[in-house]
Amino acid sequence: MDSKEQSQINTREEVAIRLVQDVVVVVTEMGRAFVYVILGGGVAAGYAALEFVKRGVSQGELCIISEEPVAPYERPALSKGFLLPEGIELVLGTRVKSADVKRKTLLTATGETISYKILIVATGARSLKLEEFGVNGSDAENVCYLRDVADANRLVNVMQSCAGGNAVVIGGGYIGMECAASLVINKTNVTMVFPEAHCMARLFTPKIASYYEDYYKLKGVNFIKGTVLSSFDFDSNGKVTAVNLRDGTKLSTDMVVVGIGIRPNTGLFEGQLTLEKGGIKVNGMLQSSNSSVYAIGDVAAFPVKLFGDTRRLEHVDSARKSARHAVAAILEPEKTGEFDYLPFFYSRVFTLSWQFYGDNVGDVVYYGDMSGSTFGAYWVSKGHLVGSFLEGGTKEEYEAIAKATRLKPEIEDLDELERQGLGFAVKVSQKPPISPPVDVVAAAHPGLLLEKPLYAWHATAGVFFAASIAAFAYFYGRKRRRWF
Repeated sequence: MDSKEQSQINTREEVAIRLVQDVVVVVTEMGRAFVYVILGGGVAAGYAALEFVKRGVSQGELCIISEEPVAPYERPALSKGFLLPEGIELVLGTRVKSADVKRKTLLTATGETISYKILIVATGARSLKLEEFGVNGSDAENVCYLRDVADANRLVNVMQSCAGGNAVVIGGGYIGMECAASLVINKTNVTMVFPEAHCMARLFTPKIASYYEDYYKLKGVNFIKGTVLSSFDFDSNGKVTAVNLRDGTKLSTDMVVVGIGIRPNTGLFEGQLTLEKGGIKVNGMLQSSNSSVYAIGDVAAFPVKLFGDTRRLEHVDSARKSARHAVAAILEPEKTGEFDYLPFFYSRVFTLSWQFYGDNVGDVVYYGDMSGSTFGAYWVSKGHLVGSFLEGGTKEEYEAIAKATRLKPEIEDLDELERQGLGFAVKVSQKPPISPPVDVVAAAHPGLLLEKPLYAWHATAGVFFAASIAAFAYFYGRKRRRWF
Protein backbone atom coordinates (compact mmCIF):
# COMPACT_ATOMS: atom_id res chain seq x y z
CA MET A 1 0.00 0.00 0.00
CA ASP A 2 1.53 3.31 -1.06
CA SER A 3 1.35 6.52 0.93
CA LYS A 4 -1.46 7.95 -1.26
CA GLU A 5 -3.74 4.98 -0.62
CA GLN A 6 -2.95 5.07 3.10
CA SER A 7 -3.76 8.78 3.16
CA GLN A 8 -7.16 8.14 1.50
CA ILE A 9 -7.97 5.43 4.05
CA ASN A 10 -6.98 7.71 6.91
CA THR A 11 -9.16 10.48 5.47
CA ARG A 12 -12.18 8.15 5.22
CA GLU A 13 -11.65 6.98 8.78
CA GLU A 14 -11.40 10.55 10.02
CA VAL A 15 -14.65 11.46 8.23
CA ALA A 16 -16.37 8.40 9.71
CA ILE A 17 -15.15 9.27 13.18
CA ARG A 18 -16.37 12.84 12.83
CA LEU A 19 -19.80 11.60 11.70
CA VAL A 20 -20.10 9.31 14.69
CA GLN A 21 -19.02 12.15 16.98
CA ASP A 22 -21.66 14.43 15.45
CA VAL A 23 -24.42 11.87 16.05
CA VAL A 24 -23.62 10.40 19.45
CA VAL A 25 -20.39 12.25 20.40
CA VAL A 26 -17.98 9.59 21.67
CA VAL A 27 -19.29 6.28 23.03
CA THR A 28 -17.25 6.53 26.20
CA GLU A 29 -18.78 9.94 26.88
CA MET A 30 -22.31 9.32 25.70
CA GLY A 31 -23.11 5.88 27.13
CA ARG A 32 -26.27 4.65 25.42
CA ALA A 33 -28.30 6.26 22.66
CA PHE A 34 -31.98 5.77 21.77
CA VAL A 35 -34.44 7.20 19.33
CA TYR A 36 -37.10 7.63 22.02
CA VAL A 37 -36.60 8.07 25.76
CA ILE A 38 -39.44 8.20 28.29
CA LEU A 39 -38.36 9.88 31.51
CA GLY A 40 -40.55 8.67 34.38
CA GLY A 41 -42.08 5.42 35.56
CA GLY A 42 -45.74 5.97 36.41
CA VAL A 43 -49.04 5.69 34.55
CA ALA A 44 -48.21 8.17 31.77
CA ALA A 45 -44.86 6.50 31.07
CA GLY A 46 -46.43 3.05 30.99
CA TYR A 47 -49.20 4.03 28.61
CA ALA A 48 -46.77 5.87 26.34
CA ALA A 49 -44.63 2.74 26.18
CA LEU A 50 -47.64 0.56 25.40
CA GLU A 51 -48.65 2.93 22.62
CA PHE A 52 -45.15 2.81 21.12
CA VAL A 53 -45.29 -1.00 21.11
CA LYS A 54 -48.80 -1.00 19.66
CA ARG A 55 -47.53 1.19 16.82
CA GLY A 56 -44.59 -1.07 16.08
CA VAL A 57 -41.55 0.53 17.69
CA SER A 58 -38.48 -1.61 17.03
CA GLN A 59 -36.33 -3.22 19.68
CA GLY A 60 -33.49 -0.97 20.70
CA GLU A 61 -35.32 2.26 19.86
CA LEU A 62 -37.10 2.94 23.15
CA CYS A 63 -35.87 3.34 26.71
CA ILE A 64 -37.67 4.12 29.98
CA ILE A 65 -35.67 5.78 32.74
CA SER A 66 -37.25 5.73 36.19
CA GLU A 67 -36.04 6.52 39.67
CA GLU A 68 -38.40 3.86 41.00
CA PRO A 69 -37.03 0.29 41.15
CA VAL A 70 -40.11 -1.20 39.46
CA ALA A 71 -41.54 -1.12 35.96
CA PRO A 72 -44.33 1.36 35.10
CA TYR A 73 -47.59 0.46 36.81
CA GLU A 74 -51.18 1.53 37.31
CA ARG A 75 -50.91 4.17 40.01
CA PRO A 76 -54.56 4.65 41.15
CA ALA A 77 -54.87 1.36 43.03
CA LEU A 78 -51.11 1.07 43.57
CA SER A 79 -51.74 -2.64 43.28
CA LYS A 80 -48.61 -3.50 41.33
CA GLY A 81 -50.55 -3.75 38.09
CA PHE A 82 -47.35 -3.31 36.14
CA LEU A 83 -47.32 -2.16 32.52
CA LEU A 84 -44.71 -4.37 30.88
CA PRO A 85 -44.40 -3.91 27.12
CA GLU A 86 -41.75 -6.15 25.61
CA GLY A 87 -38.64 -5.05 23.81
CA ILE A 88 -38.06 -1.89 25.80
CA GLU A 89 -34.96 -1.17 27.79
CA LEU A 90 -35.76 -0.41 31.40
CA VAL A 91 -33.29 1.72 33.30
CA LEU A 92 -34.76 1.41 36.79
CA GLY A 93 -33.68 2.73 40.16
CA THR A 94 -31.82 5.44 38.28
CA ARG A 95 -32.02 9.15 39.02
CA VAL A 96 -31.41 11.61 36.23
CA LYS A 97 -29.54 14.52 37.78
CA SER A 98 -29.43 16.84 34.78
CA ALA A 99 -30.86 17.27 31.30
CA ASP A 100 -29.54 19.18 28.30
CA VAL A 101 -32.37 19.61 25.80
CA LYS A 102 -30.11 21.36 23.28
CA ARG A 103 -27.66 18.46 23.16
CA LYS A 104 -30.51 15.95 23.67
CA THR A 105 -28.81 14.21 26.57
CA LEU A 106 -29.67 13.05 30.09
CA LEU A 107 -26.99 12.58 32.74
CA THR A 108 -27.72 9.94 35.39
CA ALA A 109 -26.53 9.99 39.00
CA THR A 110 -24.12 7.17 38.14
CA GLY A 111 -22.41 9.36 35.55
CA GLU A 112 -23.83 7.74 32.42
CA THR A 113 -25.06 9.96 29.61
CA ILE A 114 -28.09 8.77 27.65
CA SER A 115 -28.91 10.49 24.39
CA TYR A 116 -32.22 10.63 22.58
CA LYS A 117 -33.82 11.86 19.40
CA ILE A 118 -37.22 12.41 21.04
CA LEU A 119 -37.80 12.77 24.79
CA ILE A 120 -41.15 12.27 26.52
CA VAL A 121 -41.20 13.82 29.97
CA ALA A 122 -43.48 11.78 32.23
CA THR A 123 -41.89 12.74 35.52
CA GLY A 124 -45.25 13.32 37.20
CA ALA A 125 -45.26 15.01 40.58
CA ARG A 126 -44.01 14.45 44.10
CA SER A 127 -45.92 14.61 47.36
CA LEU A 128 -45.61 17.84 49.28
CA LYS A 129 -43.83 17.15 52.57
CA LEU A 130 -44.77 18.47 56.00
CA GLU A 131 -41.34 20.06 56.32
CA GLU A 132 -42.26 22.45 53.51
CA PHE A 133 -44.88 23.85 55.88
CA GLY A 134 -42.61 24.03 58.91
CA VAL A 135 -43.59 20.72 60.54
CA ASN A 136 -41.00 18.01 61.23
CA GLY A 137 -41.73 14.30 61.38
CA SER A 138 -42.08 12.95 57.85
CA ASP A 139 -39.40 10.36 58.56
CA ALA A 140 -41.23 8.83 61.53
CA GLU A 141 -42.01 5.17 60.91
CA ASN A 142 -45.77 5.66 61.41
CA VAL A 143 -46.12 8.76 59.19
CA CYS A 144 -47.19 7.76 55.66
CA TYR A 145 -47.53 9.38 52.26
CA LEU A 146 -49.02 7.76 49.16
CA ARG A 147 -47.44 8.39 45.80
CA ASP A 148 -45.62 5.25 44.64
CA VAL A 149 -45.39 1.52 45.26
CA ALA A 150 -42.93 1.91 48.12
CA ASP A 151 -45.32 4.33 49.82
CA ALA A 152 -48.23 1.94 49.29
CA ASN A 153 -46.35 -1.03 50.76
CA ARG A 154 -45.32 1.03 53.75
CA LEU A 155 -48.85 2.32 54.28
CA VAL A 156 -50.31 -1.19 54.20
CA ASN A 157 -47.77 -2.45 56.72
CA VAL A 158 -48.39 0.43 59.12
CA MET A 159 -52.15 0.14 58.66
CA GLN A 160 -52.10 -3.56 59.52
CA SER A 161 -50.03 -2.92 62.62
CA CYS A 162 -52.53 -0.28 63.78
CA ALA A 163 -55.80 -2.19 63.21
CA GLY A 164 -58.22 -1.23 65.95
CA GLY A 165 -56.16 1.85 66.79
CA ASN A 166 -56.36 5.52 65.84
CA ALA A 167 -55.29 7.23 62.65
CA VAL A 168 -55.11 10.91 61.74
CA VAL A 169 -55.41 11.83 58.07
CA ILE A 170 -53.95 15.23 57.19
CA GLY A 171 -55.69 16.62 54.10
CA GLY A 172 -59.20 16.52 52.69
CA GLY A 173 -58.53 15.87 49.00
CA TYR A 174 -58.31 12.69 46.93
CA ILE A 175 -55.60 11.01 49.00
CA GLY A 176 -57.22 11.96 52.29
CA MET A 177 -60.70 10.77 51.34
CA GLU A 178 -59.60 7.51 49.75
CA CYS A 179 -57.11 6.62 52.49
CA ALA A 180 -59.68 7.41 55.18
CA ALA A 181 -62.10 4.98 53.55
CA SER A 182 -59.42 2.27 53.37
CA LEU A 183 -58.50 2.78 57.03
CA VAL A 184 -62.14 2.49 58.13
CA ILE A 185 -62.56 -0.70 56.13
CA ASN A 186 -59.50 -2.02 57.98
CA LYS A 187 -61.21 -1.25 61.32
CA THR A 188 -59.15 1.80 62.23
CA ASN A 189 -60.60 4.86 63.93
CA VAL A 190 -60.09 7.86 61.65
CA THR A 191 -59.96 11.62 62.18
CA MET A 192 -59.53 13.83 59.13
CA VAL A 193 -57.95 17.27 59.50
CA PHE A 194 -57.90 19.96 56.81
CA PRO A 195 -57.94 23.77 56.65
CA GLU A 196 -60.80 24.17 54.18
CA ALA A 197 -64.48 24.49 55.10
CA HIS A 198 -65.30 21.16 53.46
CA CYS A 199 -63.68 18.12 51.83
CA MET A 200 -62.55 18.05 48.17
CA ALA A 201 -62.64 21.85 48.17
CA ARG A 202 -61.07 22.20 44.70
CA LEU A 203 -63.92 20.26 43.08
CA PHE A 204 -66.94 19.85 45.36
CA THR A 205 -69.44 22.53 46.28
CA PRO A 206 -70.37 22.74 49.97
CA LYS A 207 -73.65 20.95 49.25
CA ILE A 208 -71.99 18.05 47.44
CA ALA A 209 -69.26 17.83 50.06
CA SER A 210 -71.81 17.61 52.88
CA TYR A 211 -73.28 14.47 51.32
CA TYR A 212 -69.92 12.67 51.42
CA GLU A 213 -68.97 14.00 54.84
CA ASP A 214 -72.28 12.77 56.27
CA TYR A 215 -71.68 9.37 54.71
CA TYR A 216 -68.17 9.20 56.15
CA LYS A 217 -69.46 10.21 59.58
CA LEU A 218 -71.89 7.29 59.49
CA LYS A 219 -68.85 5.10 58.88
CA GLY A 220 -67.18 6.53 61.97
CA VAL A 221 -64.89 9.17 60.46
CA ASN A 222 -64.46 12.35 62.50
CA PHE A 223 -63.83 15.68 60.73
CA ILE A 224 -61.86 18.61 62.12
CA LYS A 225 -62.03 21.47 59.63
CA GLY A 226 -60.60 24.96 59.44
CA THR A 227 -57.29 24.20 61.14
CA VAL A 228 -53.92 22.64 60.36
CA LEU A 229 -51.22 20.48 61.88
CA SER A 230 -48.71 22.39 64.01
CA SER A 231 -46.51 19.63 65.49
CA PHE A 232 -46.19 15.99 66.56
CA ASP A 233 -45.46 14.35 69.89
CA PHE A 234 -42.99 11.45 69.70
CA ASP A 235 -42.13 8.52 71.96
CA SER A 236 -38.58 7.44 72.81
CA ASN A 237 -38.40 5.39 69.58
CA GLY A 238 -39.29 8.35 67.38
CA LYS A 239 -42.86 7.22 66.64
CA VAL A 240 -45.63 9.79 66.53
CA THR A 241 -47.98 9.43 69.50
CA ALA A 242 -50.05 12.58 69.13
CA VAL A 243 -50.97 15.22 66.58
CA ASN A 244 -51.11 18.84 67.74
CA LEU A 245 -53.34 21.21 65.77
CA ARG A 246 -53.09 24.96 65.47
CA ASP A 247 -56.45 25.42 67.20
CA GLY A 248 -55.06 23.72 70.31
CA THR A 249 -56.56 20.27 69.73
CA LYS A 250 -54.38 17.26 70.60
CA LEU A 251 -55.20 13.92 68.94
CA SER A 252 -53.68 10.69 70.22
CA THR A 253 -52.74 8.50 67.30
CA ASP A 254 -51.09 5.29 66.20
CA MET A 255 -50.44 6.45 62.62
CA VAL A 256 -50.62 9.52 60.40
CA VAL A 257 -51.42 9.69 56.68
CA VAL A 258 -50.40 12.89 54.90
CA GLY A 259 -52.12 14.00 51.69
CA ILE A 260 -51.51 17.73 51.38
CA GLY A 261 -50.95 18.05 47.66
CA ILE A 262 -48.32 17.47 45.03
CA ARG A 263 -45.76 19.48 43.07
CA PRO A 264 -44.85 18.68 39.43
CA ASN A 265 -41.31 17.44 38.88
CA THR A 266 -40.04 20.12 36.50
CA GLY A 267 -36.67 20.83 38.11
CA LEU A 268 -34.59 19.22 35.36
CA PHE A 269 -36.07 21.54 32.76
CA GLU A 270 -36.32 24.89 34.49
CA GLY A 271 -34.60 27.51 32.36
CA GLN A 272 -34.67 25.19 29.33
CA LEU A 273 -38.40 24.72 28.61
CA THR A 274 -41.31 27.11 28.97
CA LEU A 275 -43.22 26.46 32.20
CA GLU A 276 -46.82 27.37 32.98
CA LYS A 277 -49.39 26.48 35.66
CA GLY A 278 -46.58 24.80 37.58
CA GLY A 279 -45.85 22.36 34.76
CA ILE A 280 -44.18 22.14 31.34
CA LYS A 281 -46.17 24.10 28.79
CA VAL A 282 -47.03 22.09 25.67
CA ASN A 283 -49.09 22.69 22.54
CA GLY A 284 -51.96 20.63 21.15
CA MET A 285 -49.52 17.92 20.09
CA LEU A 286 -48.13 17.71 23.67
CA GLN A 287 -44.90 19.23 22.35
CA SER A 288 -42.91 21.61 24.53
CA SER A 289 -41.06 24.78 23.59
CA ASN A 290 -38.23 22.49 22.44
CA SER A 291 -39.41 20.52 19.40
CA SER A 292 -37.67 17.33 20.54
CA VAL A 293 -39.34 17.24 23.96
CA TYR A 294 -42.92 16.24 24.76
CA ALA A 295 -44.60 16.26 28.19
CA ILE A 296 -47.51 14.15 29.41
CA GLY A 297 -49.45 13.41 32.59
CA ASP A 298 -49.33 15.50 35.77
CA VAL A 299 -46.29 17.47 34.61
CA ALA A 300 -47.89 18.76 31.37
CA ALA A 301 -49.76 22.07 31.09
CA PHE A 302 -51.74 21.67 27.87
CA PRO A 303 -54.43 23.64 26.02
CA VAL A 304 -57.98 22.49 26.81
CA LYS A 305 -59.76 23.31 23.58
CA LEU A 306 -63.21 23.09 25.14
CA PHE A 307 -62.48 26.08 27.39
CA GLY A 308 -59.80 27.88 25.40
CA ASP A 309 -57.18 27.95 28.13
CA THR A 310 -54.22 25.99 29.47
CA ARG A 311 -54.71 23.48 32.27
CA ARG A 312 -52.51 21.10 34.22
CA LEU A 313 -54.68 18.20 35.36
CA GLU A 314 -53.73 15.79 38.13
CA HIS A 315 -55.65 12.66 37.25
CA VAL A 316 -54.94 9.24 35.82
CA ASP A 317 -57.36 9.68 32.90
CA SER A 318 -55.44 12.70 31.66
CA ALA A 319 -52.17 10.79 32.07
CA ARG A 320 -53.37 7.85 29.99
CA LYS A 321 -54.89 9.88 27.18
CA SER A 322 -52.11 12.45 26.92
CA ALA A 323 -49.58 9.60 26.71
CA ARG A 324 -51.39 7.96 23.81
CA HIS A 325 -51.82 11.25 21.99
CA ALA A 326 -48.17 12.26 22.34
CA VAL A 327 -46.98 8.96 20.84
CA ALA A 328 -49.46 9.32 17.98
CA ALA A 329 -48.22 12.86 17.36
CA ILE A 330 -44.62 11.65 17.29
CA LEU A 331 -45.10 8.62 15.05
CA GLU A 332 -47.98 9.76 12.83
CA PRO A 333 -48.02 13.57 12.92
CA GLU A 334 -49.82 13.87 9.59
CA LYS A 335 -52.75 11.80 10.94
CA THR A 336 -52.92 13.33 14.41
CA GLY A 337 -54.97 16.38 15.28
CA GLU A 338 -54.60 18.50 18.38
CA PHE A 339 -55.29 16.96 21.79
CA ASP A 340 -58.97 17.53 22.51
CA TYR A 341 -59.42 16.47 26.11
CA LEU A 342 -62.55 16.72 28.24
CA PRO A 343 -61.42 17.16 31.88
CA PHE A 344 -62.56 14.10 33.82
CA PHE A 345 -62.30 13.10 37.48
CA TYR A 346 -63.75 10.17 39.36
CA SER A 347 -63.52 8.28 42.61
CA ARG A 348 -64.88 5.07 44.13
CA VAL A 349 -64.94 4.62 47.91
CA PHE A 350 -67.11 2.39 50.10
CA THR A 351 -70.23 1.85 47.96
CA LEU A 352 -70.01 5.33 46.47
CA SER A 353 -68.98 6.15 42.90
CA TRP A 354 -68.95 9.57 41.28
CA GLN A 355 -67.77 11.10 38.01
CA PHE A 356 -67.21 14.71 37.02
CA TYR A 357 -66.67 16.19 33.54
CA GLY A 358 -65.73 19.66 32.39
CA ASP A 359 -65.29 22.72 34.58
CA ASN A 360 -66.77 23.70 37.96
CA VAL A 361 -67.35 27.41 37.28
CA GLY A 362 -70.52 29.48 37.06
CA ASP A 363 -73.98 28.75 38.47
CA VAL A 364 -74.64 25.34 40.00
CA VAL A 365 -77.88 23.47 39.37
CA TYR A 366 -78.53 20.38 41.51
CA TYR A 367 -80.84 17.51 40.62
CA GLY A 368 -81.89 14.20 42.08
CA ASP A 369 -82.36 13.18 45.70
CA MET A 370 -79.31 14.05 47.78
CA SER A 371 -80.68 11.93 50.60
CA GLY A 372 -80.66 8.93 48.31
CA SER A 373 -78.02 7.13 46.26
CA THR A 374 -78.21 9.02 42.96
CA PHE A 375 -77.89 12.77 42.51
CA GLY A 376 -75.96 15.22 40.38
CA ALA A 377 -75.16 18.79 39.45
CA TYR A 378 -74.56 20.93 36.40
CA TRP A 379 -72.39 24.04 36.11
CA VAL A 380 -73.59 26.77 33.75
CA SER A 381 -71.32 29.62 32.67
CA LYS A 382 -72.06 32.35 30.13
CA GLY A 383 -75.27 30.63 29.13
CA HIS A 384 -73.73 27.22 28.40
CA LEU A 385 -73.37 23.94 30.23
CA VAL A 386 -69.69 23.59 31.14
CA GLY A 387 -69.59 20.94 33.87
CA SER A 388 -71.48 17.86 35.04
CA PHE A 389 -71.31 15.73 38.18
CA LEU A 390 -73.11 12.48 38.95
CA GLU A 391 -73.07 10.14 41.94
CA GLY A 392 -74.43 6.61 41.65
CA GLY A 393 -75.02 6.62 37.89
CA THR A 394 -75.03 3.79 35.38
CA LYS A 395 -72.44 3.44 32.63
CA GLU A 396 -74.90 4.91 30.12
CA GLU A 397 -75.75 7.84 32.40
CA TYR A 398 -72.09 8.70 32.92
CA GLU A 399 -71.57 8.58 29.16
CA ALA A 400 -74.56 10.90 28.72
CA ILE A 401 -73.25 13.62 31.06
CA ALA A 402 -69.83 13.37 29.42
CA LYS A 403 -71.24 13.84 25.94
CA ALA A 404 -73.56 16.65 27.04
CA THR A 405 -70.68 18.50 28.69
CA ARG A 406 -68.53 18.24 25.59
CA LEU A 407 -71.36 19.63 23.45
CA LYS A 408 -71.71 22.69 25.74
CA PRO A 409 -75.42 23.17 24.99
CA GLU A 410 -77.02 26.58 25.52
CA ILE A 411 -78.97 26.88 28.77
CA GLU A 412 -81.76 29.47 28.79
CA ASP A 413 -83.61 28.53 31.99
CA LEU A 414 -81.84 27.20 35.09
CA ASP A 415 -85.13 26.19 36.69
CA GLU A 416 -86.03 24.12 33.66
CA LEU A 417 -82.59 22.50 33.75
CA GLU A 418 -83.18 21.56 37.38
CA ARG A 419 -86.59 20.14 36.52
CA GLN A 420 -85.22 17.95 33.73
CA GLY A 421 -82.22 16.87 35.83
CA LEU A 422 -80.32 13.89 34.49
CA GLY A 423 -82.88 13.60 31.68
CA PHE A 424 -81.45 16.77 30.13
CA ALA A 425 -78.02 15.19 29.62
CA VAL A 426 -79.56 11.98 28.31
CA LYS A 427 -81.70 13.92 25.84
CA VAL A 428 -78.84 16.13 24.62
CA SER A 429 -76.45 13.18 24.27
CA GLN A 430 -78.88 11.37 21.99
CA LYS A 431 -79.09 14.19 19.46
CA PRO A 432 -77.00 13.58 16.32
CA PRO A 433 -74.30 16.20 15.70
CA ILE A 434 -75.26 18.91 13.23
CA SER A 435 -71.85 18.94 11.56
CA PRO A 436 -68.38 17.62 12.36
CA PRO A 437 -66.11 19.94 14.36
CA VAL A 438 -63.59 21.93 12.31
CA ASP A 439 -60.65 20.11 13.85
CA VAL A 440 -62.10 16.73 12.83
CA VAL A 441 -62.27 17.92 9.24
CA ALA A 442 -58.74 19.27 9.53
CA ALA A 443 -57.46 15.98 10.90
CA ALA A 444 -59.06 14.06 8.04
CA HIS A 445 -57.95 16.58 5.38
CA PRO A 446 -54.88 18.36 6.74
CA GLY A 447 -54.41 20.32 3.53
CA LEU A 448 -57.69 22.20 3.94
CA LEU A 449 -56.71 24.33 6.93
CA LEU A 450 -53.36 25.95 7.40
CA GLU A 451 -54.14 28.44 10.15
CA LYS A 452 -52.71 26.41 13.04
CA PRO A 453 -49.17 24.98 12.89
CA LEU A 454 -48.91 21.31 13.72
CA TYR A 455 -45.50 21.62 15.35
CA ALA A 456 -44.69 18.15 14.08
CA TRP A 457 -42.31 18.66 11.19
CA HIS A 458 -39.37 17.37 13.23
CA ALA A 459 -41.04 14.01 13.84
CA THR A 460 -41.16 13.23 10.14
CA ALA A 461 -37.88 14.79 9.10
CA GLY A 462 -34.89 12.64 9.87
CA VAL A 463 -36.71 9.32 10.44
CA PHE A 464 -34.00 7.37 8.68
CA PHE A 465 -31.31 9.30 10.49
CA ALA A 466 -32.97 8.50 13.81
CA ALA A 467 -33.16 4.83 12.86
CA SER A 468 -29.41 4.78 12.25
CA ILE A 469 -28.82 6.12 15.75
CA ALA A 470 -31.04 3.38 17.15
CA ALA A 471 -29.12 0.72 15.27
CA PHE A 472 -25.83 2.06 16.55
CA ALA A 473 -27.20 2.16 20.09
CA TYR A 474 -28.49 -1.39 19.82
CA PHE A 475 -25.20 -2.94 18.75
CA TYR A 476 -23.31 -0.93 21.35
CA GLY A 477 -25.63 -1.63 24.24
CA ARG A 478 -27.03 -5.10 23.50
CA LYS A 479 -24.82 -6.86 26.04
CA ARG A 480 -25.82 -4.43 28.77
CA ARG A 481 -29.56 -4.72 28.25
CA ARG A 482 -32.11 -6.72 30.18
CA TRP A 483 -34.97 -7.83 27.94
CA PHE A 484 -38.18 -9.37 29.26
